[in-house]
Amino acid sequence: MKVSVIGAGNVGATCADAIAFRRIASEVVLLDIKEGFAEGKALDMMQTATLNGFNTRIVGTTNDYSKTANSDVVVITSGIPRKPGMTREELIGINAGIVKSVTQSVLEHSPEAIIVVVSNPMDTMTYLALKSSGLPKNRVIGMGGILDSSRFKCYLSMALEAPANDIQGMVIGGHGDTTMIPLTRLASYQGTPISQTLNAETLNQVAADTMVGGKTLTGLLGTSAWYAPGAAVATLVDSVINDQKRLYPCSVYLEGEYGQSDICIGVPVILGKNGWEKVVDVNLNDSEKDLFEKSAAAVRNMNSVIAEMTA
Repeated sequence: MKVSVIGAGNVGATCADAIAFRRIASEVVLLDIKEGFAEGKALDMMQTATLNGFNTRIVGTTNDYSKTANSDVVVITSGIPRKPGMTREELIGINAGIVKSVTQSVLEHSPEAIIVVVSNPMDTMTYLALKSSGLPKNRVIGMGGILDSSRFKCYLSMALEAPANDIQGMVIGGHGDTTMIPLTRLASYQGTPISQTLNAETLNQVAADTMVGGKTLTGLLGTSAWYAPGAAVATLVDSVINDQKRLYPCSVYLEGEYGQSDICIGVPVILGKNGWEKVVDVNLNDSEKDLFEKSAAAVRNMNSVIAEMTA
């Protein structure tokens, strides 16, 4: 199986490295516009093969999309990263043109590929990739919810002083500081509702920390995070490539599900060989439905900027 990663920056390179390390695909192509950059990253990773025990072939290329031909999955990380003080929304003007061009280029060589969008603002970029490509809706997936849920479980584990892998938790809605919805009511620790252990004040703080999880790291690092985003992409790709049918929140195109249509936004989906295969209804309560409505409205507001740019 072949996976191409467009953009060899921190997130793209970490994603490629995680896919190789976890032996998810037999070949990974890393493409970047900067001369020699992807080639150097790929060679560096290949020199870890005997140390990390993988046989994945990693190829780097400078803007040669023919090297990505016949990819099963293409991951788009291209675009400028978020800098301190910059919102995901402020990235839209620059990254929209990049994502649209990249989508068209990869599909010329891999018309059957499943597209995974990482570029921010992620929900709007996913919508743009879908609309500009004309692909079936199940073949375009935005990654954000998997990353946000991982951060949510990390903060829950710290509050509980328990292993993160023993915790179940999910974040839906838009992939933005004010639009994501950590579902604290449904979070559990080894089958026990976390609300039975943590008080409302602590749960609210966990949710607040989750929502600014990316912003917090940007402030500390001076740029967007990469370890967790790269691992989140690899996890999504693994479920698709190996037809695992795992349940993850992802940004997908809705046609009536959760009361929304003509929008890409984070909801729980089953991921398999056909891309996202089913939206799962987790039966939101009235308060959660209200938050989801507000999140969708904010995402639509960003989408309107795309509409104005392409009008």
